[in-house]
Amino acid sequence: MPSLILAIDTAFSRCTAALFDPRGDGRLLAAAEPEIGKGHAERLTGVIDSVLAEAGVAYGDLARIVVTTGPGSFTGVRVGVAAARGLALALAVPAIGVSTLDALAACALGGSKAQNPAAPVLAVLDARRDEVYAALYAADGAMISAAAALAPEALGDVVAACPAATPLILVGTGAKIAADQLAARPTTIEQDSDRIDPETLARLGATTIPGEPPRPLYLRGADAKPSSMRSLRAVSIESIP
Repeated sequence: MPSLILAIDTAFSRCTAALFDPRGDGRLLAAAEPEIGKGHAERLTGVIDSVLAEAGVAYGDLARIVVTTGPGSFTGVRVGVAAARGLALALAVPAIGVSTLDALAACALGGSKAQNPAAPVLAVLDARRDEVYAALYAADGAMISAAAALAPEALGDVVAACPAATPLILVGTGAKIAADQLAARPTTIEQDSDRIDPETLARLGATTIPGEPPRPLYLRGADAKPSSMRSLRAVSIESIP
């Protein structure tokens, strides 16, 4: 009976695929995360194939697909979500969506928090245009403040539920921005990149109850705006419902 989990992350510059066996304590069988910048649509299938080949398994051995849903690159998120949904449909298995902020926070919660095991985690991504994406999590992983796009100056309101003396763990590309904004509070930067650990992503998906198919999580409009000039050709726009 199929039991393996395929984890996919194309929300940022990496094109990540990993194969995870959830049985027992769980173990990562194979993973690849080439940093390609762009071109996820052209590379993802090959990365998945290489991971399956390394582990010596086939698509039919997959029991679940897990994918990051954003926030992140609009194009990258769409590529990953579309691939996960397509594979899940073809294999008749569940597809699970995990937000990038949830995944980053889980990486911190499962990392080197030994010095502050009760510290909440603030996951922050630099969204450019003088904004950040942020979400706050309790030490047990429960969400305190849901994901939102906001001005860095508003981060103080996000963490207001935590006593001023409570240490905060910061993670994500906006961690340094958050540290500056929250200079009056004790903070520790756990990670200041957008790398999502593939095993952590797979473990999150393994414990999530399947529901609706994953959808991209967009917290604001696209950076690229369509031209106001009328095209001489009809343009079809693919959407992920």
